[in-house]
Amino acid sequence: MMKTLDHCQVLSLLPERDVNAHKGDYGKILLLCGSRGYTGAAALAAMGALRCGAGLVYLGVPESIYAIEAMKLSEPIVFPLHDENGMLSVDAIDEIAAYLPKMDAVLIGPGLGQSEGCCAAVAYILNSFHGPVVLDADGINILAAHKDMLRGRTSPVIITPHMGEFIRLAGEFTGSREEAAKTLAQDLGAIVLLKGHRTVITDGMHCFINMTGNPGMAVGGCGDVLAGIITALLGQGLDPLQAAACGAWLHGAAGDICADEIGQYGMLPSDILNTLPRLLK
Repeated sequence: MMKTLDHCQVLSLLPERDVNAHKGDYGKILLLCGSRGYTGAAALAAMGALRCGAGLVYLGVPESIYAIEAMKLSEPIVFPLHDENGMLSVDAIDEIAAYLPKMDAVLIGPGLGQSEGCCAAVAYILNSFHGPVVLDADGINILAAHKDMLRGRTSPVIITPHMGEFIRLAGEFTGSREEAAKTLAQDLGAIVLLKGHRTVITDGMHCFINMTGNPGMAVGGCGDVLAGIITALLGQGLDPLQAAACGAWLHGAAGDICADEIGQYGMLPSDILNTLPRLLK
């Protein structure tokens, strides 16, 4: 059975803010993003997470772009990792390992690039982190070439492919979007969020269809914002399937407000970031 969400349902799934709460109560999340030439993806993902209520956002980036990200971002905790040719190196694994024990959720992929070190980072996270993981962008591309990385993993994984990434993962696309996404979710043992008009979110059994969003969101960076939103919701304790579905709804609804107010042609991912808090009141 396919389900949809509305604003009231989304708000009902979000954790209430306790008067005695502190920043650690709303999720500590780790984002591994960015590479030389792709600094925007990391920043947009981090701000997407903060705009959806994450208490502490740790953003690990290759050392060669650390200064850029540190200048862009005031609110996330940005830290450098060993890099090689502008991407994560294998030597970054020990540094990443030091952060994992205190994390509630991890995102890996936006702007990451593909290299030996990036592949090692994805494999390490999937093998060593026992909380929920979101794989987006190059995280998906790395997984497509190494599906065995998911073998034996029991903790939740959410993958967020657009159609091109989906075909790289599945090898083909047959039938309806809903059935294709369900089949891939079953094959991988993961939650699949297939982006596009009427985004499909499924764990292989249950399925949500997202009714928000518009063509003005077809611009680089929007997917990075979505990945950050979903990771923030995971860090706050939402069920993984609900986190993915709520994230898609909030992302699309913010885009719809932007389209109404400034038009589809000129809207930017940063406009979506600035609009998100209005949906969380």
